[in-house]
Amino acid sequence: QVQLVESGGGLVQAGDSLRLSCAASRYTFSNYAMGWFRQAPGKEREFVAAISSSGATSTYADSVKGRFTISRDNAKNTVYLQMNSLKSEDTAVYYCARGTTKYGVSRYGLYDYWGQGTQVTVSS
Repeated sequence: QVQLVESGGGLVQAGDSLRLSCAASRYTFSNYAMGWFRQAPGKEREFVAAISSSGATSTYADSVKGRFTISRDNAKNTVYLQMNSLKSEDTAVYYCARGTTKYGVSRYGLYDYWGQGTQVTVSS
């Protein structure tokens, strides 16, 4: 069974930085794109960023473009989300997910396995 375990969440102040990690196991990590999504209280889960299986290409939601960076280390089976200049509206539970193809995309339905999530709270 595929396993995705997020870590790195926490409580920070606006303007701070945080790096999330997602450790993957029980499948060939380098064959699949990975994505990060988030869900704030009372809101639907939304796309944040995605990266291709090789790490060569990435895509971002407009709301985080220029502030967040997704990366991956295929030797460590880990995907990261570096979050800079955090805002209160970034407060959410962040989930990593495995894409169903090699290409990083924003469509929720093209991800088949999800982690349990990690809470990020940004105080203003």
